[in-house]
Amino acid sequence: MISENRNTILAIVLSLIVLLAWQYLYAGPQLERQQAAIEAQQAAEAARQAATSTGTNPDAPQPSLGDDASAPATVPGTGTFVDRAAAVNATPRITIDTPRLEGSINLTGGRLDDLRLKDYHETVDRSSPTIVLFSPTGSPDPYYSDYGWVADPNVDVALPGPSTEWTVEGQPTLTPSTPLTLTWDNGSGLTFKRTYSVDENYLFTVAQSVENSGAEAVTLYPYGLIARRGIPETTGIWILHEGLLGVFGEEGLQEVDYSDLEEEGSVRPPQVNQGWLGITDKYWAATLIPTPGTDFQPNFSHSAVTGNFQADYLGSGVTIAAGSTGETSAYLFAGAKETNLLDAYEGALGIERLELLIDWGWFYFLTKPMFYAIDFLFHYFGNFGVAILLVTVLIKLVFFPLANKSYVSMSKMKLVQPQMQEIREKYGDDRQKQQQALMELYKKEKINPLAGCLPILIQIPVFFALYKVLFVTIEMRHAPFFGWIQDLSAPDPTSIFNLFGLIPWDPSVVPLFGPFLMLGVWPILMGITMFIQMKMNPTPPDPTQQMIFTWMPILFTFMLASFPAGLVIYWAWNNFLSIAQQYVIMRRQGAKVELWDNLGSMFKKKKPATDDKS
Repeated sequence: MISENRNTILAIVLSLIVLLAWQYLYAGPQLERQQAAIEAQQAAEAARQAATSTGTNPDAPQPSLGDDASAPATVPGTGTFVDRAAAVNATPRITIDTPRLEGSINLTGGRLDDLRLKDYHETVDRSSPTIVLFSPTGSPDPYYSDYGWVADPNVDVALPGPSTEWTVEGQPTLTPSTPLTLTWDNGSGLTFKRTYSVDENYLFTVAQSVENSGAEAVTLYPYGLIARRGIPETTGIWILHEGLLGVFGEEGLQEVDYSDLEEEGSVRPPQVNQGWLGITDKYWAATLIPTPGTDFQPNFSHSAVTGNFQADYLGSGVTIAAGSTGETSAYLFAGAKETNLLDAYEGALGIERLELLIDWGWFYFLTKPMFYAIDFLFHYFGNFGVAILLVTVLIKLVFFPLANKSYVSMSKMKLVQPQMQEIREKYGDDRQKQQQALMELYKKEKINPLAGCLPILIQIPVFFALYKVLFVTIEMRHAPFFGWIQDLSAPDPTSIFNLFGLIPWDPSVVPLFGPFLMLGVWPILMGITMFIQMKMNPTPPDPTQQMIFTWMPILFTFMLASFPAGLVIYWAWNNFLSIAQQYVIMRRQGAKVELWDNLGSMFKKKKPATDDKS
């Protein structure tokens, strides 16, 4: 029994270490990164930088950096408008209106720099503002996409830039059924056209053409860029990448943190003909996707002068002969990282590994199948919480043979306790002989002394896979369960310290200890089920082991209170199923269930120790 308890304690302690590491790496870094983001934004200067290199050699053409030296007037001394609306209204624009997007394209520069997501709101309240993805230069948080052409450094040709005033051809509104074409004549024989098309979701197609009515051929290089000013507020958690990223042919996925790019200045992956690059947040992303099969040079850069982070690519040169037209096109994904939508784009357009916009993590082989299972059940039952409960049952069924074998072995261990006690008494302090005799007993009775660890060890990777699903997938964002749980991806909002809302007081405002006082209903239920599960086993003879088993459920209850409610619901439900499974198996094996005895012993007074005078 000592061996069984030791193994069980080891598994629990390992789990505890991981959870403590999560708490340490989440709470502290989150505050630090948020503060760093604020400081970086405050320190961003209003100066402008004309260009940034993206070629593989210093003489290569340079795409235009996202800042415009001729931007409209802003608040003196700040470089920003009072609000985003003022920045949007400061320049002429063409409206974007689709079933899922609203915004506008700036005719000054031809940029896509105003975009909102109609389906997503800032809070659970549907009346709260919709999510802002792109904002123009001069707004508090500039973030936008731009396309254009560059020439060789020694070629003198007028090209459209951030201050170019484009004119509109045809329908002045961009919708899924009406593309938008912008034109600009450089006055020297070149007419530039930029056509935006958009689907019903979040994919733009950007087609660029150059008509050469001059007497000589000209070679131009197409580029696309996504620029963002300053470091945005991030979750700051190590299991999720937020920043710049891309997939580049055989090189695969490359992730670049904001902080790393600040230090290095630029990161230049190899030239490829398959892949994509962009900037990702937890739930949203803006991604440049050159037409698959065309060569492009990707680049990530940071300007210390402007504070801009930029993902851009430079395409192969297009030679436009006199009297002819040169063309190129690319895709732009700008929206919510919905799993099924990204998979559909990847398959339909041949985009390499677009699914990796979502950070599925190290347990990819568990995380994504688990999401598909939960999503499948959600479409049948209409509730992600119910889907999680059903997936938990399916997981228990999958691992039933292993868990059954484990509980049978544990039951046998209880049945041979008298023999184990005899062995310990017989060999006393001779540990080696004692262990040899115990191993012979295990072999004779076909007992696996490690069986007690298996149910807990099995649960750990599943726990983290589900946590990843709840944390990174937008489908779980603001997904309700029942009653007070209106967001499965957020912690249980109730607290026992204000009697679950009966007292008008918010415990979370308490300095330092506030997060630990948000001890809701579901974390308490999880702690109770964990406590019952432990009490189903005999009380360990060692006082230290007794203390660990007594305090472990309480510690886990407080720690998991800050985890997503969906994860706590899963753990509580899994504990309940494990209790029922263990109870049935132990009864069938004829082993005594210690639950009631252990619970009763908690209320009995211990007899004081007396000296033996005989």
